Amino acid sequence: MKKPELLAPAGSLEKAKTAFLYGADAVYSGTSHLSLRSRVEMDDDELAKIIKYAHSINKKVYVALNIYARDSMYEDIKKQAKILEEIKADGVIISDGGVLETVKEVAPNLDIHISTQANTVSYHTCKFWHNNGAKRVILARELNKLEIADIIKNKPKDLEIEIFVHGAICYGYSGRCHLSDFLASRSANLGDCAQSCRWAYNLYLEEKNNPGNMMPIEQDEHGTYILSSKDMCLIKELPEIIDMGVDCLKIEGRLKTEYYLSTIINTYRVAIDECIQNPDKFDYSKYLKELEKTKTRGLTTFYFNDKNNKDFQEYEGKQYNPDYEFGGKIIEYNKEKSIIEIKNRLQIGDTLELIEPHVLEPRTFIIDKMYDSDTNEEIEFVNPGKEGQQVKMNIPFKADRGWILRRKK
Repeated sequence: MKKPELLAPAGSLEKAKTAFLYGADAVYSGTSHLSLRSRVEMDDDELAKIIKYAHSINKKVYVALNIYARDSMYEDIKKQAKILEEIKADGVIISDGGVLETVKEVAPNLDIHISTQANTVSYHTCKFWHNNGAKRVILARELNKLEIADIIKNKPKDLEIEIFVHGAICYGYSGRCHLSDFLASRSANLGDCAQSCRWAYNLYLEEKNNPGNMMPIEQDEHGTYILSSKDMCLIKELPEIIDMGVDCLKIEGRLKTEYYLSTIINTYRVAIDECIQNPDKFDYSKYLKELEKTKTRGLTTFYFNDKNNKDFQEYEGKQYNPDYEFGGKIIEYNKEKSIIEIKNRLQIGDTLELIEPHVLEPRTFIIDKMYDSDTNEEIEFVNPGKEGQQVKMNIPFKADRGWILRRKK
């Protein structure tokens, strides 16, 4: 069996380091104004640092230029493409045919990946993109496993296929949604989605001949989340996906925390490696247990197993995991007093789980002592305050810089 590439999101240099530490083979990122995550604070210098760091540890970085571009944007696109070629990005993710032609013209050494935004759903379209210079196609999330297998069987031999296996599903078809632009004047296709599909709505039925008599439809005191969807999770289907010959498995979430990334990436890393070694003994339940410790709206296989699946809508809104949260990140490990950057309130008696890279089961311990990071005095609790707030504590296991701590509430 061919081992697929594990591709993770990286909204910053620190998140990229976390992604690589926990097993990502590559990350995808993008500058804020030309990718579909304008809230990601990323400039060219930060991007260059990510690429330099990735290449120093033999990893890859793909950069999103996947907006649907207006004519007024092409000068910026040309400049950006030249910069990406100069800083040696490993690939550029594109949705728009005009952007593709422009990148080929001004930065011919860049590998081109076709974004899921291009909604590729057939091997005929794969052939079209391949003929126009694409090295990889990221298939639409609306495909089922039979369609994906058929595409892989009939695609050009040297064209790589990437699919999403975990993360948020967009209400719009392949992410091409006008709802945010319509309701909030923030275009999702230009990277400024307000996530209007996640809002609570009040729905009413009005009889035409009886105006003003409004009857509510399927809602509780919070309204209804009829436009929202669960998060995709294909951990159970991993053996099938690998057996198909998919080249790259993608995790969604450039705006997610390092805690989310460490948990999701680490779980898929261990699962992929174990599936390759012992595909007949693959037990998805232990991986799912870890994945469910992150904040999620509920999990679904979407259309992968059944094109008629309707069990992906999230009528109750965000279903955050109430039992676990981001505890902190190890800045410096010391056998006696490790320095921890805290992310939530910590106090004596709290149970923490240490997420070890490439190990599925976390190590659990209880905080018995904590010390002020400046005075070294013992303290009972610490609250997040200034950016980068730190505390010292004893970790009863050997650990390392960058490892993530999960707090059990």
